[in-house]
Amino acid sequence: MRADRLLSMLMLLQTRGRMTARDLASELEVSERTIYRDIVALGTAGVPIYAERGPGGGVSLIEHYRSDLTGLNKDEVQALFLLSIPPALSDLGLDQELKAALLKLSAALPSTLRGDEQRVRQRIHIDPLPWEQEQPEDPYPHLQTVQQAVWSDRVIFVRYYTVVGQRIGPLEAYIQPYGLVAKGGNWYLIGFRQDHIAVLRVDYLLDVLITNDICERPEDFDLIDFWDGWCCESSENRPYFPVIARVAPQLIPSLPRLFGESMRSRIQVAGQPDDMGWITLEIPFEYHEQALERLLPLGGAIQVLEPIALRYSIKDYAQQILGVYSGEG
Repeated sequence: MRADRLLSMLMLLQTRGRMTARDLASELEVSERTIYRDIVALGTAGVPIYAERGPGGGVSLIEHYRSDLTGLNKDEVQALFLLSIPPALSDLGLDQELKAALLKLSAALPSTLRGDEQRVRQRIHIDPLPWEQEQPEDPYPHLQTVQQAVWSDRVIFVRYYTVVGQRIGPLEAYIQPYGLVAKGGNWYLIGFRQDHIAVLRVDYLLDVLITNDICERPEDFDLIDFWDGWCCESSENRPYFPVIARVAPQLIPSLPRLFGESMRSRIQVAGQPDDMGWITLEIPFEYHEQALERLLPLGGAIQVLEPIALRYSIKDYAQQILGVYSGEG
């Protein structure tokens, strides 16, 4: 694996410029002593690499030096050709830039590997878009405005909805934008509001105005660390609305797809099916309205037992539907 590590070091130095041995060791998950041995190995192979010790020193390549991608093996090249444009980058208007970057990357490949592109693309295709009959024209009308504020470190004034079971608002606030995160098909704005760091869904923003005030971003703020911590805390504090229901046998295999992978373990502990093949288990939701919205389309394949309020709500909807169609000849 040393050859892969040497290539990774070369790519890091080409893209980032001068780096300390400590930073290289951290990136490549080896010791600093190994980094210095690899520097000698690269130099012996003819790579113009040098290291300077002391304050302001580091490891770097001679200016203007660039390597082609001969270090990529066939499997890595095939994986490269499978890349498609993620919807998140299209939302930001960066899809053309990514296409141009992939084209340049492909052009830098050795001629012996470049011909694999069409072969790979005609055998495997990854479509990142969900199945939907209609795509909204612009689900994030303010995304690029927020992105501009993030890049330029400008405070923004926003009007937005917040959600606790249902939309509440609109509310208003000045936000110092620290970053944007895409997860699960949604975009989230992370920024400082009043006295704390807030997370706002971008599709809940009604208006966004970039001000002339400079965003005071803390030097020690790490977007990825904050997001990981926020996701963990949100999972622990997420509202819990359990539903006890009977499920028809034809619906049981679809439960993990409909309600998450945790349903597999719930099915295993649900006990033996009854004489008709139905099982009784718990299905977790966050609130009443969500459960109602998700269970109604399943019709007679599921029967809610508890909570009783949800059971009556579904029964009421069913009676209303039956009343509309019962008068037809």
